[in-house]
Order: sequence, then structure tokens, then C-alpha cells
Amino acid sequence: MRADVLGLQAFISIAERGSFRAAASHLNLSQTALSHRVRKLEESLGTPLFLRTTRQVSLTAAGTTLLPRARRVFEDLGSAINEVRVDVHAADEQVSVGCLPTVAGHCMPSVIAAFAKRHPGIGVRVHDNSASEIADKVQSGEAEFGVTIVAANRWDLELKPVVKEPFILVSHRSMPLAGATSLTWAQLQGEPLVRISAETGNRILIDDALGARRDTLIWRYEVQRVVTAVSLVRSGIGYAVVPQLALDLVDAGDLVAVPLRSPSVSRTLGIITRKTVPLRPAARDLLVLLSQALKRSVSPKCDE
Repeated sequence: MRADVLGLQAFISIAERGSFRAAASHLNLSQTALSHRVRKLEESLGTPLFLRTTRQVSLTAAGTTLLPRARRVFEDLGSAINEVRVDVHAADEQVSVGCLPTVAGHCMPSVIAAFAKRHPGIGVRVHDNSASEIADKVQSGEAEFGVTIVAANRWDLELKPVVKEPFILVSHRSMPLAGATSLTWAQLQGEPLVRISAETGNRILIDDALGARRDTLIWRYEVQRVVTAVSLVRSGIGYAVVPQLALDLVDAGDLVAVPLRSPSVSRTLGIITRKTVPLRPAARDLLVLLSQALKRSVSPKCDE
């Protein structure tokens, strides 16, 4: 049986005030409308809830049993409504975005600073996660939009490419390949390389571009994060192939970036949003600022 919320509201009001007239006035209803609601509730329950006389209204045994439970229903409903209001208010004061760690580290500080000048009362929550996690957060609504690698897209998400970011070889200045103006992948054979985990989109892009040639390289070390790979290179134990923005995240100091060719490998970065859910104005402003920052940071650009 479906809960008769209006009937329960009428029942509680009458029980608390002891009068149909007082309850009707409180609910801004006619006594006829109030009586109809109570009668409908009693019919659905199959038992009367009130004993009516010319002088007073009192509860039946069924009414006495129902009253405390009905009050709890409305208390729980009121609490739930208040929680939703708080959540909505909090959402109005914050924009949530999913972002690849390299993009978050490189672009978000300046983007958030610019955003704060335009919207001083609104905070920003950054989910710096993997590409698949970003898609999950956008799909669930936890993030309003995401900056991620353009790959196979989900049916309910819209993806707009923004820039192409090349992969580069990172080397310590003291290592033999550091002085090259560019390198082919064939020239990396026999050199100790740091590999990114297969769980990341970066690894998939490199493996797909190299094909069988990837097995001719010496992937001596494997890490989960790009920043960790760069840190290993700084120690002088090997080279790493990482997105261009990764080197900008750290103090390059004794590190150098060498372009790679034959083949040149890049990743396309784009914005994902939910197809049927428009962005709030503040989120749109943040998206524009972040897109502009990406275009300034990475070259060449892809067609939009």
C-alpha cells in the first residue's frame, strides 16, 4: 500500500488539536476537504481512527497505535528535506571537477586563482584521479565535468577534445641521451626505462602506438604514477616516457626533456560532461578557464 502522506498529515493535525475545525484552519483547508482526507486514510487502513461526538474527537485504539508512528514518519521526512536543502546549498557554494593528476598539478593552481577572483564565495573541489575514475565521478554527478584522456567514450557522457599533448623522454642531465635534440624509439633499445602501470591510460596509448616494438625495450622499473617515474629519473637510474605536462610539475633542475619520434606519441586531452545535465554558470566559467589554461600549456592543439 502506498503511503497516504496527506491523509497522515490530516490525521496528526486533528489528533494534536482535538478538533477538525482547528486542524482545517491550521492546514488551510476546508473541513470538507480535511474530512475527505481522513476518510480516505481510514478506508485504506480498513479501520476508523477517530471517535467523533458532538463535543469532542478522540482516538480509537488503531489511532492511538498509529499516531506515534505517523509522527516519526513526518519527523524523518522533515530531516531528509533539511539534509537535501543543506546539500543543495553546499553544492551552490562549490564546484566539483575531475582532473588527471598531471593536468591538476600543472593547470589548477592558476585556474583556481583566476576563478576565485570571479567567484570569491565559491570553492572548488578537485578529484585528481585516473581517466576511468574521472568518468565514473562525472557519470555519477560527483564531479560536474572532467578533464581526461580522449578515448572510447560512454554513451551518456559528452567528450570535447581540447589539446594534443606529446609524450617526451625525461632524462637526467648526466645520462648519455640527455644531449639529443630528438630520439627515435629504436634509439632507446638497451636503455633502462621506467614504465607506468598498465592501469593508466598513458600506458595504453604508448603500448598501442609501439605495437610489438614495445617488447624490444627494457622496461626495468614500473610505477603507478607519472610523478613517481620522474622522481626515479632524477635519481639517475633510468629514463621515463611521460606526458609533457609531467615535467612541468616538478623543478626540472637537472632533468631534461627530449622529443620522441618514429613514432611520435601523444594523448588528446578533453572535457567530459553529462549529456543531459547542463552545467551551472560557475562550473561553465571554471571549464572555460581550464580549457584556456590547457591550450596555453600544450602545443600543438587539436581541432575543436
